[in-house]
Amino acid sequence: MNPANGTSSVTKFILLGFPSLSRLGRYIACALLSCTYAGTLAGNLSTVWAVLRDPHLQRLPTYILLGNFAWLEVGYVTTTVPRMLFDLMYPGVPISFHVCFMQFYVFFSMGTTECFLLAAMALDRYLAICHPLRYPVLMSPQSSWLLAASCWLTGFLWFIGPVALISQLSFCGPNTLDHFVCDPGPLLAASCAPAPWTELTCYTLTSLIILGTACFTLTSYGLVIWVVMRLPTGAGWQKAFSTCTSHLAVVGLFWGSGMVTYVNPAASGGRGKLATLFYAVTTPFLNLLIYSLRNKEMKEALRRTLLGGR
Repeated sequence: MNPANGTSSVTKFILLGFPSLSRLGRYIACALLSCTYAGTLAGNLSTVWAVLRDPHLQRLPTYILLGNFAWLEVGYVTTTVPRMLFDLMYPGVPISFHVCFMQFYVFFSMGTTECFLLAAMALDRYLAICHPLRYPVLMSPQSSWLLAASCWLTGFLWFIGPVALISQLSFCGPNTLDHFVCDPGPLLAASCAPAPWTELTCYTLTSLIILGTACFTLTSYGLVIWVVMRLPTGAGWQKAFSTCTSHLAVVGLFWGSGMVTYVNPAASGGRGKLATLFYAVTTPFLNLLIYSLRNKEMKEALRRTLLGGR
């Protein structure tokens, strides 16, 4: 490190990933990851295409939010999976300092946006079920697009501070990061000196977004379930309850794994990497199954737009 200007001697990092995997294990992991990635891309891009091409879905707030959510999942997995596949096939190839921090920023910004979009989707279900008469006014198509845009904007502004703070730290070696993505924990561990205020800022902002949006979402669905349980049993009751349980499954998968990694600063090593792998790769694939492929209206829209069905 140059003491005159504080610049770091480390200009590249090596993402260790899962170093204990054998060559055969890397090939198997690469195959599984490739299949999951391809399925996630194909399914979510099909969902986006269906929403954009179907005039009926374009007028429904639920599907406007779902289309944004599907597009987010495409970007979310693309931020990490191609690099993970590359590292599995060619371990030890470094990633540049700037590319590492760009991945860090985009990955966390999309994760934050996902938190807000899940909360927005919970709000949509709450208004539709608990306030059906006011729903067309409160959640018009214009309001839905504005709500989705607000989620994107806030998500990409939320982590500018922590990324800037960590990027200003000095990294004087070793340049290995015990992870498969550029994550704040390994980056902070690789700095030349402890940075408690930077670490506190990062974990505070992460905890606020995860816990805040999780509480809002769980409260919204709690109110929805309370209202649904008071209705007479029937097809409407079953449909509403099925929708809520599906959304709550996504909430549990995404926020549960996120809390294991980022709300608890002690989470590191294998447990932290497995949790990150789960919500960065597995959850987007499961979201596709839960939100789109179990939705009758979405399946009909996909058939009309992709297969030309009537």
